[in-house]
Amino acid sequence: MQPLIAHARSFGQRPEEFGRLAEGQSPQVLFITCSDSRVVPALITGARPGELFELRTAGNIVPPYGSGGPKSEAATIEYALEVLGVRDVVVCGHSHCGAVGALVRGDDLSSVPAVRDWLAHAADAPATPDSADPAVAAAVQHHVLAQVLRLRSYPCVERRLRGGRLRLHAWYYEVHTGSVLEHRPASDTFEAL
Repeated sequence: MQPLIAHARSFGQRPEEFGRLAEGQSPQVLFITCSDSRVVPALITGARPGELFELRTAGNIVPPYGSGGPKSEAATIEYALEVLGVRDVVVCGHSHCGAVGALVRGDDLSSVPAVRDWLAHAADAPATPDSADPAVAAAVQHHVLAQVLRLRSYPCVERRLRGGRLRLHAWYYEVHTGSVLEHRPASDTFEAL
């Protein structure tokens, strides 16, 4: 913790770099990704403060709209689109995802009931799970596509898509290589950006 505290202390010593951020934000992208500490959206994209609006959830899960459960995720998505006017949404899954891995393996999550209940919002595991693959690549990619599909059911997303004012992107980040792949609908494969 001490190195983090030391950095935080020196971070605030550069007001000239951050003064303009007090004027507001106008990010162009909503980046939905996992809470995993190895996934750092600004590092992956090279974004500066104010350029990405982030939604981080365990397993980059987008819960069903109006599910009666979590509302924070829906509020974040709605705010990004309706108030900030983002034009692109990226749903980014990652290799070695603990949440997707737990689903694929059928882990007993009874000791972590909040995690178990949250993962109930995830999509079904793929028909041919890759439980022997520690990266769970195929399962994560399937999961990302399911979250993008679920995102389409949000009224604000559906309206903007219909009006041609929004683009959705499905990404897969390899934590062990730093590579980023994007889903290509024409070939239904994930390929390098």
